[in-house]
Amino acid sequence: MSQISLVPVDSGNWRAVAGLTVAPHQREWVAPPTYYLALCQYGDAGWRPLAVSADGEIVGFLMWTIDPEDDAAWIGGVIIDAERQGTGLGRAAITALMEKVLAEEPQVTGFALSYEPDNEAARRAYASVGFAETGETEDTEVVARLKR
Repeated sequence: MSQISLVPVDSGNWRAVAGLTVAPHQREWVAPPTYYLALCQYGDAGWRPLAVSADGEIVGFLMWTIDPEDDAAWIGGVIIDAERQGTGLGRAAITALMEKVLAEEPQVTGFALSYEPDNEAARRAYASVGFAETGETEDTEVVARLKR
């Protein structure tokens, strides 16, 4: 598997992030990266965008924020380009993000994310990193958490 790093989305890589695609069957669950970039810029949740780089190439995107109510770090907008899926890059990106957040935000109590109930691939991927569904929902999505 390629070595990954998380890098800020900036003037030099935003076009590569915007050009990421997901597999056709995932489009019902995953928004285009341009939507997530706009949400980071204009939404009120304080989402922080990061590009996923592997071997110097932008291969994915994710964003995160901290919930002020419980200091949980929420992870969202996870995209690995369709051509690079199934290679462990998603799990590596989530793990790298958790390490980054813990190093930068020591008050974080754990991690949370949500996904559509029918998205079995997301359920399996997040469970493989240690996330467990809690019974909570966020809009139409199920919430999974990982305690620190």
